[in-house]
Amino acid sequence: MTAPAPEPLPVTFRPAVTRAVLLSIAAALFTTLTTVAALMPEEGAEPWSVGDRVTVGVAAAVISGGLVLLARPKAVADADGLTVVNVRVTRRLAWPQVVRVNLRDGDAWVHLDLADGTTLAVMAIQPGIARRRALRDARRLRDLVEALGEARDPSRLRPE
Repeated sequence: MTAPAPEPLPVTFRPAVTRAVLLSIAAALFTTLTTVAALMPEEGAEPWSVGDRVTVGVAAAVISGGLVLLARPKAVADADGLTVVNVRVTRRLAWPQVVRVNLRDGDAWVHLDLADGTTLAVMAIQPGIARRRALRDARRLRDLVEALGEARDPSRLRPE
């Protein structure tokens, strides 16, 4: 029988402040650059060609896209495991695969120690801008790992 989770599942962890800042900057940058490209003069001493306008528009899209990509990290905990979505990589872990949740002073984000001896960054929990929230989220994730990992893998149960 599965031990009850410390809170209702699924739980989604995201760096909310960082995400809001990145998405706001991306929207403002895209809007500003495309407006500049559209409003630059076609005639006069310094005319902008169609190629110039397209170049600025493409640059706006690429830079904004990069910022949106940086805002992508999240971690979703459900009854079956944890899905970690970082900037480029998504990884699904069963609860018994996660041995420990680490967030040490100076860490940019949480790291998971995995049963195969490797570690995995969880960029969704970042103490940079919102330290208290990151500590709270790291504790919540640790509690989920302890409750659900031990419940599904009897070899991980601690002796009492």
